[in-house]
Amino acid sequence: MKTAATILTGLVAFLHFGFMYIEMFLWQSDFGLKTFGMTPEIAANSAVLAMNQGLYNGLLAGGLVWSFITKNENAKLVLRTAILTMIVIAGGFGAATAKLSILFTQATPAALALLFTRLSRSAS
Repeated sequence: MKTAATILTGLVAFLHFGFMYIEMFLWQSDFGLKTFGMTPEIAANSAVLAMNQGLYNGLLAGGLVWSFITKNENAKLVLRTAILTMIVIAGGFGAATAKLSILFTQATPAALALLFTRLSRSAS
């Protein structure tokens, strides 16, 4: 359980660093336009908002990385639980209000990491 929790949490951190990079630096590129199905005009009008959103994703990923660095097992559990819960909530909200695929790209990986994190704690 602990190995699965660690791998899934690392995957979620990696995904969120990727989201950050796309939203902050590739938003108006061909890749960003194709990824989010936008026109250049929409991308230009929403670039500042996307950078802000990207920063939030980077902060969430950074918090998960922090959970790997800390030696305190209780702090590790609290950090992962809090941040993964926030990601699940944000992903659910994004799926309900913006695009259903967010449920699968953001909320589901975080929910699985959260589940295995909590199960690994109970198994210890």
